[in-house]
Amino acid sequence: MTLPTTLANYSTRTRPIRLSIAGAAPATDRNGEEIVIVGAGIAGLATAVSLHRLGVRSLVLEQGESLRTGGTSLTLFKNGWRVLDALGVGNDLRTQFLEIQGMIVKSQDGRELRSFRFKDEDESQEVRAVERRILLETLANQLPPDSIRFSSKLGKIERTESGGTLLELMNGSSISAKIVIGCDGVRSPVAKWMGFAEPKYAGHCAFRGLGFYPDGQPFEPRVNYIYGRGVRAGFVPVSPTKVYWFVCFNSSTPGPKITDPSVLKKQAIELVQNWPSELLNIINLTPDDTIIRTPLVDRWLWPNITPPASSGKIVLVGDAWHPMTPNLGQGACCALEDAVVLARKLASAITTGSTTVEEALRSYGNERWPRVFPLTVRANFVGSLLQWDNPAVCSVRNNVIIPKVVKLGPMLEHTNFDCEPLY
Repeated sequence: MTLPTTLANYSTRTRPIRLSIAGAAPATDRNGEEIVIVGAGIAGLATAVSLHRLGVRSLVLEQGESLRTGGTSLTLFKNGWRVLDALGVGNDLRTQFLEIQGMIVKSQDGRELRSFRFKDEDESQEVRAVERRILLETLANQLPPDSIRFSSKLGKIERTESGGTLLELMNGSSISAKIVIGCDGVRSPVAKWMGFAEPKYAGHCAFRGLGFYPDGQPFEPRVNYIYGRGVRAGFVPVSPTKVYWFVCFNSSTPGPKITDPSVLKKQAIELVQNWPSELLNIINLTPDDTIIRTPLVDRWLWPNITPPASSGKIVLVGDAWHPMTPNLGQGACCALEDAVVLARKLASAITTGSTTVEEALRSYGNERWPRVFPLTVRANFVGSLLQWDNPAVCSVRNNVIIPKVVKLGPMLEHTNFDCEPLY
């Protein structure tokens, strides 16, 4: 199969990876660290790279034996790309992933409801679906040797008399840190220690996967959404050979955890078995190791009720602080934004002494809260609207709201974010 012209200039192979890592620490290791970042996901690595660009060293602790490269892909809008450019990795990633030109919305019977071109709404908009694995590896490659310590699962957090924090790991080792940055994801132990409630289930789950076309995928570079009753699906080309897809469905409970990929694929297909055949073909062409099923959760940061982002010299970033549903495609983008804002404030406090570390962390929280709280609520609201299952309401959505009411420009205003280079 000949690759479409729009795909021909993209490499079908990822770049060689050079990870700067350290193994697990010996049980007697109690060395002090200025800054310890818990979690080597997008938030943790972006924070470490941001600090590194500003001349500040950090140690990243990762509970796994290697980078958490499972999962599929994520969509980055222009705010995410501005951060990646500030970190110096944007252009490297652009060569590996297709720029998405627009989106098309269909009903489950294949009828087109609406289509948009991103540049028509905002000339500066940039949208690409990025493989999580490649994004993490690219960020990790920017760090000095021994910056990431694997097999380092956090077991216990204690304040020390000197004002620092003692991190006791499950492998028996301990690390004393002056500053702790919790980037340990949706079920963050650091957030729990700080008094945050568990994220709340949003009422729906999602299957996700990465279809593989060894001879080239045939799709135009646009996001494809398909809306049904209580079920919605979508797919978007990631690279010349890969297509990301999802199926989101209503469920009163998160349900049991299922890890058998053949079962996951079967369940996903059953939900959309009479939908457009192109969606079913993508799911059928998905390697087992890329299929996942997750409940969608979020945490609303209510003022004066939810704890602040920092407590002393301990602070949260990304999903550890503000997990949000993926309905706006802003989870990863906001984590990247968090990273550069925090790094600038923290580096300034450390290198110039113009403010205390505690004040810098509070300033970060105060600046980011008005940004992430409304987006979390809005993402939840959009998801609820799109998951309607009432036939009459879905008819209004498909025949009135989407074709005649929805305006893409205002819906993407949240992707505006200024970010100057860090190097």
